[in-house]
Amino acid sequence: MTGLKGDAAIVGLVELAPVRRPSAPSPMTLEQIALLASRVIEDSGIEPTAVDGIITTRIAESTKFVPSTIVEYLGLPVNYAEFVDLGGANATAGVWRAAAAIELGLCSAVLVVIPGAAENLPTPTRRPAAPTSYFGASSAEFGSPQAEFEIPYGLIGQNVPYAQIARRYGDAYGYDSYALAKIAADQRTNACATPDAVFFGKKITVEDVLASPIIADPIHMLEVVMPCQGGAGVLVVNRELAAQSKHRPAWVTGFGERVTNKSLAYAKDLLVTPMEAAAQRAFAMAKIGPGEVDLVSLYDCYTITVLMTLEDAGFCPRGEGARFVREHDLTFRGDFPLNTAGGQLSFGQAGAAGGMHHVCDAVRQIMGRAGDAQLKQCATAFVSGNGGIMSEQIALILQGER
Repeated sequence: MTGLKGDAAIVGLVELAPVRRPSAPSPMTLEQIALLASRVIEDSGIEPTAVDGIITTRIAESTKFVPSTIVEYLGLPVNYAEFVDLGGANATAGVWRAAAAIELGLCSAVLVVIPGAAENLPTPTRRPAAPTSYFGASSAEFGSPQAEFEIPYGLIGQNVPYAQIARRYGDAYGYDSYALAKIAADQRTNACATPDAVFFGKKITVEDVLASPIIADPIHMLEVVMPCQGGAGVLVVNRELAAQSKHRPAWVTGFGERVTNKSLAYAKDLLVTPMEAAAQRAFAMAKIGPGEVDLVSLYDCYTITVLMTLEDAGFCPRGEGARFVREHDLTFRGDFPLNTAGGQLSFGQAGAAGGMHHVCDAVRQIMGRAGDAQLKQCATAFVSGNGGIMSEQIALILQGER
Protein backbone atom coordinates (compact mmCIF):
# COMPACT_ATOMS: atom_id res chain seq x y z
CA MET A 1 0.00 0.00 0.00
CA THR A 2 1.46 3.32 -1.06
CA GLY A 3 0.45 6.51 0.63
CA LEU A 4 1.38 8.76 3.52
CA LYS A 5 4.39 8.04 5.71
CA GLY A 6 2.93 9.93 8.65
CA ASP A 7 5.39 12.83 8.45
CA ALA A 8 2.78 15.60 8.49
CA ALA A 9 0.77 16.63 11.53
CA ILE A 10 -1.98 18.97 12.63
CA VAL A 11 -0.50 21.29 15.27
CA GLY A 12 -3.09 24.04 15.58
CA LEU A 13 -6.86 24.34 15.39
CA VAL A 14 -9.57 26.92 15.62
CA GLU A 15 -13.31 26.37 15.91
CA LEU A 16 -15.58 29.32 16.47
CA ALA A 17 -18.49 28.82 18.82
CA PRO A 18 -21.53 28.30 16.57
CA VAL A 19 -24.32 30.88 16.62
CA ARG A 20 -27.86 30.04 15.56
CA ARG A 21 -29.22 33.58 15.37
CA PRO A 22 -26.46 36.14 14.80
CA SER A 23 -27.20 39.50 16.41
CA ALA A 24 -25.23 41.39 13.76
CA PRO A 25 -24.58 41.00 10.03
CA SER A 26 -22.13 38.20 9.43
CA PRO A 27 -18.69 39.06 8.07
CA MET A 28 -17.86 38.23 4.48
CA THR A 29 -15.93 35.05 3.79
CA LEU A 30 -12.57 36.76 3.26
CA GLU A 31 -12.91 38.37 6.67
CA GLN A 32 -13.84 35.05 8.22
CA ILE A 33 -10.87 33.33 6.60
CA ALA A 34 -8.50 36.02 7.87
CA LEU A 35 -9.83 35.60 11.40
CA LEU A 36 -9.60 31.82 11.27
CA ALA A 37 -6.10 31.90 9.79
CA SER A 38 -4.74 34.27 12.42
CA ARG A 39 -6.25 32.25 15.27
CA VAL A 40 -5.09 28.86 14.05
CA ILE A 41 -1.55 30.11 13.47
CA GLU A 42 -1.51 31.66 16.94
CA ASP A 43 -2.84 28.45 18.44
CA SER A 44 -0.07 26.41 16.83
CA GLY A 45 2.79 28.58 18.01
CA ILE A 46 4.30 28.50 14.51
CA GLU A 47 5.55 31.74 12.95
CA PRO A 48 3.14 33.09 10.31
CA THR A 49 5.98 33.39 7.82
CA ALA A 50 6.37 29.59 7.91
CA VAL A 51 2.98 29.13 6.21
CA ASP A 52 3.60 28.39 2.53
CA GLY A 53 0.52 26.43 1.53
CA ILE A 54 -3.23 26.96 1.53
CA ILE A 55 -6.26 24.83 0.73
CA THR A 56 -9.45 26.74 0.07
CA THR A 57 -13.14 26.26 -0.52
CA ARG A 58 -15.79 28.49 -2.08
CA ILE A 59 -16.04 32.12 -1.01
CA ALA A 60 -18.75 34.71 -1.56
CA GLU A 61 -16.43 37.35 -2.99
CA SER A 62 -15.18 35.50 -6.06
CA THR A 63 -16.14 32.53 -8.22
CA LYS A 64 -12.74 32.46 -9.98
CA PHE A 65 -9.12 32.47 -8.86
CA VAL A 66 -10.22 31.70 -5.31
CA PRO A 67 -6.85 30.60 -3.87
CA SER A 68 -5.04 33.66 -5.19
CA THR A 69 -7.84 35.92 -3.94
CA ILE A 70 -7.42 34.53 -0.43
CA VAL A 71 -3.62 34.55 -0.49
CA GLU A 72 -3.66 38.17 -1.65
CA TYR A 73 -6.04 39.12 1.16
CA LEU A 74 -3.96 37.34 3.82
CA GLY A 75 -0.66 38.67 2.52
CA LEU A 76 0.82 35.16 2.60
CA PRO A 77 2.41 34.06 -0.69
CA VAL A 78 2.44 30.26 -0.94
CA ASN A 79 4.17 27.46 -2.82
CA TYR A 80 1.08 25.28 -2.89
CA ALA A 81 -2.58 26.26 -3.33
CA GLU A 82 -5.60 24.10 -4.00
CA PHE A 83 -9.34 24.60 -4.28
CA VAL A 84 -11.57 21.80 -2.96
CA ASP A 85 -15.28 21.47 -3.75
CA LEU A 86 -16.53 18.36 -1.95
CA GLY A 87 -19.07 19.94 0.39
CA GLY A 88 -19.03 18.34 3.81
CA ALA A 89 -15.92 16.39 2.85
CA ASN A 90 -13.90 19.57 2.21
CA ALA A 91 -12.18 19.46 5.59
CA THR A 92 -10.99 15.86 5.49
CA ALA A 93 -10.07 16.30 1.83
CA GLY A 94 -8.06 19.38 2.69
CA VAL A 95 -6.20 17.68 5.52
CA TRP A 96 -4.98 14.72 3.49
CA ARG A 97 -4.08 16.93 0.54
CA ALA A 98 -2.07 19.16 2.85
CA ALA A 99 -0.28 16.15 4.34
CA ALA A 100 0.50 14.77 0.89
CA ALA A 101 1.85 18.11 -0.34
CA ILE A 102 4.08 18.37 2.72
CA GLU A 103 5.42 14.85 2.34
CA LEU A 104 6.17 15.58 -1.32
CA GLY A 105 8.25 18.55 -0.23
CA LEU A 106 6.02 21.10 -1.96
CA CYS A 107 5.53 23.11 1.22
CA SER A 108 6.13 23.08 4.97
CA ALA A 109 2.94 24.43 6.57
CA VAL A 110 -0.55 24.43 5.05
CA LEU A 111 -3.59 26.35 6.23
CA VAL A 112 -6.89 24.53 5.85
CA VAL A 113 -9.58 26.96 6.99
CA ILE A 114 -13.28 26.88 6.16
CA PRO A 115 -15.59 29.81 6.87
CA GLY A 116 -19.06 29.38 8.27
CA ALA A 117 -22.39 29.38 6.51
CA ALA A 118 -23.97 32.75 7.16
CA GLU A 119 -22.01 34.98 4.76
CA ASN A 120 -24.73 34.62 2.12
CA LEU A 121 -27.70 35.31 4.37
CA PRO A 122 -29.64 38.41 3.28
CA THR A 123 -29.25 41.49 5.49
CA PRO A 124 -30.51 45.05 5.13
CA THR A 125 -27.33 45.89 3.23
CA ARG A 126 -26.91 42.67 1.26
CA ARG A 127 -28.84 41.16 -1.60
CA PRO A 128 -30.96 38.06 -0.87
CA ALA A 129 -29.56 34.71 -1.92
CA ALA A 130 -30.18 33.71 -5.51
CA PRO A 131 -33.33 31.58 -6.00
CA THR A 132 -31.24 28.63 -7.23
CA SER A 133 -29.60 28.42 -3.79
CA TYR A 134 -32.94 27.38 -2.29
CA PHE A 135 -32.51 23.92 -3.80
CA GLY A 136 -29.62 23.04 -1.49
CA ALA A 137 -27.43 20.27 -2.86
CA SER A 138 -29.50 20.06 -6.04
CA SER A 139 -28.40 22.13 -9.04
CA ALA A 140 -31.11 24.21 -10.70
CA GLU A 141 -28.68 25.80 -13.15
CA PHE A 142 -29.52 25.79 -16.87
CA GLY A 143 -28.48 22.52 -18.48
CA SER A 144 -28.31 20.59 -15.22
CA PRO A 145 -29.81 17.09 -15.41
CA GLN A 146 -31.20 17.66 -11.92
CA ALA A 147 -32.99 20.82 -13.07
CA GLU A 148 -34.70 18.95 -15.88
CA PHE A 149 -35.38 15.50 -14.49
CA GLU A 150 -35.41 15.70 -10.68
CA ILE A 151 -36.28 19.07 -9.18
CA PRO A 152 -39.68 19.30 -10.97
CA TYR A 153 -40.65 15.99 -9.37
CA GLY A 154 -39.59 16.81 -5.83
CA LEU A 155 -36.19 15.12 -5.56
CA ILE A 156 -34.69 18.23 -4.03
CA GLY A 157 -31.96 19.17 -1.59
CA GLN A 158 -30.94 16.89 1.26
CA ASN A 159 -33.92 15.87 3.39
CA VAL A 160 -35.74 13.93 0.69
CA PRO A 161 -32.81 11.87 -0.64
CA TYR A 162 -31.46 11.08 2.83
CA ALA A 163 -34.92 9.91 3.81
CA GLN A 164 -34.92 7.68 0.72
CA ILE A 165 -31.64 6.16 1.86
CA ALA A 166 -33.08 5.57 5.32
CA ARG A 167 -36.21 3.94 3.89
CA ARG A 168 -34.14 1.71 1.61
CA TYR A 169 -31.98 0.70 4.57
CA GLY A 170 -35.08 -0.11 6.56
CA ASP A 171 -36.46 -2.25 3.75
CA ALA A 172 -33.26 -4.29 3.67
CA TYR A 173 -32.34 -4.60 7.34
CA GLY A 174 -35.23 -3.21 9.36
CA TYR A 175 -35.40 0.35 10.63
CA ASP A 176 -34.70 0.65 14.35
CA SER A 177 -35.94 4.14 15.20
CA TYR A 178 -34.80 3.79 18.80
CA ALA A 179 -31.19 3.08 17.79
CA LEU A 180 -31.13 6.02 15.37
CA ALA A 181 -32.55 8.30 18.07
CA LYS A 182 -29.95 7.03 20.56
CA ILE A 183 -27.20 8.38 18.29
CA ALA A 184 -28.68 11.86 18.58
CA ALA A 185 -29.26 11.56 22.33
CA ASP A 186 -25.75 10.28 23.09
CA GLN A 187 -24.22 13.05 21.01
CA ARG A 188 -26.32 15.63 22.88
CA THR A 189 -24.80 14.28 26.12
CA ASN A 190 -21.39 15.03 24.64
CA ALA A 191 -22.47 18.53 23.64
CA CYS A 192 -23.59 19.17 27.19
CA ALA A 193 -19.95 18.73 28.23
CA THR A 194 -18.77 21.12 25.49
CA PRO A 195 -19.43 24.78 26.42
CA ASP A 196 -19.13 26.10 22.84
CA ALA A 197 -21.78 23.72 21.50
CA VAL A 198 -24.93 25.40 20.23
CA PHE A 199 -27.01 22.97 22.34
CA PHE A 200 -24.80 23.11 25.45
CA GLY A 201 -26.85 22.45 28.56
CA LYS A 202 -29.91 21.29 26.60
CA LYS A 203 -30.23 17.58 27.25
CA ILE A 204 -32.48 15.32 25.22
CA THR A 205 -33.56 11.71 25.56
CA VAL A 206 -34.32 9.06 22.99
CA GLU A 207 -37.99 9.70 23.69
CA ASP A 208 -37.53 13.40 22.92
CA VAL A 209 -36.01 12.54 19.56
CA LEU A 210 -38.81 10.15 18.67
CA ALA A 211 -41.42 12.70 19.73
CA SER A 212 -39.99 15.43 17.51
CA PRO A 213 -41.76 16.09 14.20
CA ILE A 214 -41.08 13.95 11.15
CA ILE A 215 -39.16 16.04 8.63
CA ALA A 216 -38.97 13.43 5.87
CA ASP A 217 -40.21 9.97 6.73
CA PRO A 218 -38.59 8.29 8.68
CA ILE A 219 -36.26 11.11 9.82
CA HIS A 220 -37.24 13.18 12.88
CA MET A 221 -36.36 16.82 13.40
CA LEU A 222 -33.83 16.05 16.15
CA GLU A 223 -32.02 13.71 13.75
CA VAL A 224 -31.25 16.59 11.39
CA VAL A 225 -28.42 19.13 11.71
CA MET A 226 -29.15 22.67 12.84
CA PRO A 227 -27.50 25.20 10.49
CA CYS A 228 -25.66 28.01 12.22
CA GLN A 229 -22.87 30.52 11.78
CA GLY A 230 -19.30 29.60 12.69
CA GLY A 231 -16.07 28.50 11.08
CA ALA A 232 -13.11 26.22 11.72
CA GLY A 233 -9.63 25.39 10.52
CA VAL A 234 -6.37 23.58 11.18
CA LEU A 235 -2.69 24.02 10.39
CA VAL A 236 -0.84 21.03 8.94
CA VAL A 237 2.98 21.11 9.14
CA ASN A 238 6.06 18.99 8.50
CA ARG A 239 8.00 17.12 11.16
CA GLU A 240 10.48 19.97 11.76
CA LEU A 241 7.77 22.52 12.45
CA ALA A 242 5.75 20.02 14.48
CA ALA A 243 8.65 19.87 16.92
CA GLN A 244 8.25 23.63 17.45
CA SER A 245 4.51 23.61 18.07
CA LYS A 246 2.82 24.24 21.41
CA HIS A 247 0.70 21.11 21.35
CA ARG A 248 0.94 17.38 20.92
CA PRO A 249 0.85 16.84 17.15
CA ALA A 250 -1.93 14.83 15.54
CA TRP A 251 -0.14 12.94 12.76
CA VAL A 252 -1.98 12.22 9.52
CA THR A 253 -1.22 8.55 8.93
CA GLY A 254 -3.93 7.32 6.59
CA PHE A 255 -6.67 8.46 4.26
CA GLY A 256 -9.03 7.20 1.62
CA GLU A 257 -11.27 9.10 -0.78
CA ARG A 258 -14.00 7.95 -3.10
CA VAL A 259 -16.43 10.04 -5.14
CA THR A 260 -19.14 8.16 -7.04
CA ASN A 261 -21.98 10.46 -8.11
CA LYS A 262 -23.82 13.68 -7.39
CA SER A 263 -27.49 12.83 -7.61
CA LEU A 264 -28.97 9.99 -5.63
CA ALA A 265 -30.60 8.82 -8.85
CA TYR A 266 -27.18 7.71 -10.12
CA ALA A 267 -26.06 5.80 -7.02
CA LYS A 268 -25.50 2.17 -7.96
CA ASP A 269 -26.54 0.85 -4.55
CA LEU A 270 -28.09 2.93 -1.77
CA LEU A 271 -26.93 0.35 0.76
CA VAL A 272 -23.21 0.63 -0.03
CA THR A 273 -21.63 4.04 0.44
CA PRO A 274 -18.23 5.21 -0.88
CA MET A 275 -17.00 5.00 2.72
CA GLU A 276 -16.45 1.27 2.32
CA ALA A 277 -13.60 1.77 -0.16
CA ALA A 278 -12.32 4.95 1.51
CA ALA A 279 -12.05 3.39 4.97
CA GLN A 280 -10.36 0.25 3.71
CA ARG A 281 -7.66 2.37 2.06
CA ALA A 282 -7.22 4.57 5.13
CA PHE A 283 -6.82 1.68 7.54
CA ALA A 284 -4.44 -0.14 5.20
CA MET A 285 -2.31 2.99 4.78
CA ALA A 286 -2.11 3.57 8.54
CA LYS A 287 -1.49 -0.15 9.11
CA ILE A 288 -4.18 -0.44 11.76
CA GLY A 289 -7.70 -1.84 12.00
CA PRO A 290 -11.00 -0.51 13.35
CA GLY A 291 -10.38 -2.25 16.66
CA GLU A 292 -7.37 -0.02 17.34
CA VAL A 293 -9.30 3.24 17.18
CA ASP A 294 -9.91 5.20 20.42
CA LEU A 295 -12.34 7.73 18.97
CA VAL A 296 -14.62 7.92 15.96
CA SER A 297 -15.61 11.36 14.71
CA LEU A 298 -18.20 10.74 12.02
CA TYR A 299 -19.96 13.16 9.72
CA ASP A 300 -23.51 13.36 11.04
CA CYS A 301 -25.79 15.46 8.87
CA TYR A 302 -28.44 12.84 9.72
CA THR A 303 -28.37 9.93 12.14
CA ILE A 304 -28.66 7.47 9.25
CA THR A 305 -25.34 8.82 7.97
CA VAL A 306 -23.65 7.84 11.23
CA LEU A 307 -25.23 4.39 11.28
CA MET A 308 -24.20 3.53 7.74
CA THR A 309 -20.71 4.96 8.21
CA LEU A 310 -20.18 2.72 11.23
CA GLU A 311 -21.03 -0.25 9.04
CA ASP A 312 -19.17 0.67 5.88
CA ALA A 313 -16.05 1.75 7.79
CA GLY A 314 -15.86 -1.70 9.33
CA PHE A 315 -16.79 -1.02 12.95
CA CYS A 316 -19.67 -3.49 12.66
CA PRO A 317 -21.12 -5.73 9.93
CA ARG A 318 -23.54 -4.25 7.39
CA GLY A 319 -27.08 -4.38 8.65
CA GLU A 320 -26.01 -4.63 12.31
CA GLY A 321 -25.45 -0.93 12.99
CA ALA A 322 -28.59 -0.60 15.10
CA ARG A 323 -27.58 -3.52 17.31
CA PHE A 324 -24.10 -2.03 17.65
CA VAL A 325 -25.49 1.35 18.70
CA ARG A 326 -27.83 -0.23 21.23
CA GLU A 327 -25.01 -2.28 22.74
CA HIS A 328 -22.53 0.58 23.13
CA ASP A 329 -22.35 3.83 25.04
CA LEU A 330 -21.42 6.45 22.44
CA THR A 331 -20.75 9.25 24.94
CA PHE A 332 -17.31 10.46 25.98
CA ARG A 333 -17.70 8.36 29.13
CA GLY A 334 -18.64 5.25 27.19
CA ASP A 335 -16.97 2.23 25.65
CA PHE A 336 -17.25 3.57 22.08
CA PRO A 337 -16.79 7.37 22.11
CA LEU A 338 -18.38 8.96 19.05
CA ASN A 339 -18.46 12.68 18.19
CA THR A 340 -17.34 13.67 21.66
CA ALA A 341 -18.00 17.40 21.15
CA GLY A 342 -21.59 16.74 20.09
CA GLY A 343 -21.12 16.30 16.36
CA GLN A 344 -22.89 18.59 13.94
CA LEU A 345 -26.24 17.42 15.30
CA SER A 346 -25.59 19.04 18.68
CA PHE A 347 -22.46 21.20 18.29
CA GLY A 348 -23.86 22.84 15.16
CA GLN A 349 -23.31 22.78 11.42
CA ALA A 350 -21.68 25.96 10.16
CA GLY A 351 -22.08 25.10 6.49
CA ALA A 352 -19.05 23.43 4.93
CA ALA A 353 -17.16 24.17 8.16
CA GLY A 354 -19.34 21.52 9.77
CA GLY A 355 -17.07 18.86 8.31
CA MET A 356 -14.08 20.53 9.96
CA HIS A 357 -15.83 20.11 13.32
CA HIS A 358 -15.07 16.40 13.17
CA VAL A 359 -11.39 17.04 12.46
CA CYS A 360 -11.22 19.50 15.36
CA ASP A 361 -13.00 17.07 17.67
CA ALA A 362 -10.42 14.38 16.95
CA VAL A 363 -7.45 16.75 17.17
CA ARG A 364 -8.61 18.18 20.51
CA GLN A 365 -8.87 14.68 21.95
CA ILE A 366 -5.43 13.66 20.68
CA MET A 367 -3.92 16.89 22.04
CA GLY A 368 -5.68 16.41 25.38
CA ARG A 369 -7.64 19.67 25.05
CA ALA A 370 -11.24 18.44 25.16
CA GLY A 371 -12.00 19.74 28.65
CA ASP A 372 -14.76 17.94 30.51
CA ALA A 373 -15.30 15.64 27.50
CA GLN A 374 -11.66 14.52 27.39
CA LEU A 375 -11.13 10.78 26.99
CA LYS A 376 -8.78 9.01 29.36
CA GLN A 377 -6.74 7.89 26.38
CA CYS A 378 -6.87 8.99 22.77
CA ALA A 379 -3.94 7.99 20.58
CA THR A 380 -5.84 7.11 17.40
CA ALA A 381 -8.91 8.72 15.83
CA PHE A 382 -10.99 7.84 12.78
CA VAL A 383 -12.59 10.84 11.06
CA SER A 384 -15.10 10.75 8.21
CA GLY A 385 -16.12 13.38 5.68
CA ASN A 386 -19.28 13.28 3.62
CA GLY A 387 -20.30 15.49 0.73
CA GLY A 388 -23.38 15.46 -1.44
CA ILE A 389 -25.87 12.69 -0.77
CA MET A 390 -23.56 10.02 0.68
CA SER A 391 -21.59 10.32 -2.55
CA GLU A 392 -18.30 12.13 -1.77
CA GLN A 393 -16.68 10.39 1.17
CA ILE A 394 -13.31 10.50 2.87
CA ALA A 395 -11.79 8.52 5.72
CA LEU A 396 -8.94 9.97 7.75
CA ILE A 397 -6.69 8.41 10.40
CA LEU A 398 -5.07 10.73 12.95
CA GLN A 399 -2.60 9.47 15.55
CA GLY A 400 -0.83 10.99 18.51
CA GLU A 401 2.45 9.08 18.32
CA ARG A 402 4.66 8.16 15.41
